[in-house]
Formats: sequence, C-alpha cells, structure tokens
Amino acid sequence: MLFQRKVNRALKKLHEESQAAQGDMDFQEQEEGLPLEKNDFLAMVISAFLVFVPAALLVLGGILLIGYLFLMH
Repeated sequence: MLFQRKVNRALKKLHEESQAAQGDMDFQEQEEGLPLEKNDFLAMVISAFLVFVPAALLVLGGILLIGYLFLMH
C-alpha cells in the first residue's frame, strides 16, 4: 500500500483514544454508586436556582419588553 505507515499510525492513534474513552466510562460507572453526603442535594438545588433563575428572568423580561413595544407603541 502506498501510505501504509500513515494508515498504521492513524489506526494506532484511534485504538489508543478508544482505550482512553473506555477508561473514562469505567470511572463514571464507579462514580454513579457513590452515596450523597449530608448537604449535597441542597447544594445541587441552590446551584440549579443560581443557573436557571437569571436565565428565566432574562427570557421573561425579553418577552415582556416585546409585548410592551407591540401594545404601547
């Protein structure tokens, strides 16, 4: 084959990346079984509010502004 070394090198790199991805999946499976600590759930709820409430307020504000501009002007 004309480019056999390049093909072999590409296949070797693909094989190494596949093994690394498999190692990451094994770590995630181990992590799923860990129990939550005392205040983990509260921390997750607070962080969700800190992320989603400002975004929801921006969307609601944009909708209200568009409605105001259509109805009042």
